[in-house]
Amino acid sequence: MQSRTLTGERLVAAFLCGCVLFNYPVLSLFDRGADLFGIPLLYAYVFSTWAGLIAVMAWFIERPAE
Repeated sequence: MQSRTLTGERLVAAFLCGCVLFNYPVLSLFDRGADLFGIPLLYAYVFSTWAGLIAVMAWFIERPAE
């Protein structure tokens, strides 16, 4: 039961980090005319952050019981 509560708390923390990372002040840092391997910097940031959050949440969920 303890590990389910801890997993839930970690998922809430990941959600809150995602809210911060996809909010205006942080997004405005990447809204430039620069490209990263031919992809606009803002699009590269949004996609990589989104993929990273999914990976972190999957890692939290799939961790073996302690």
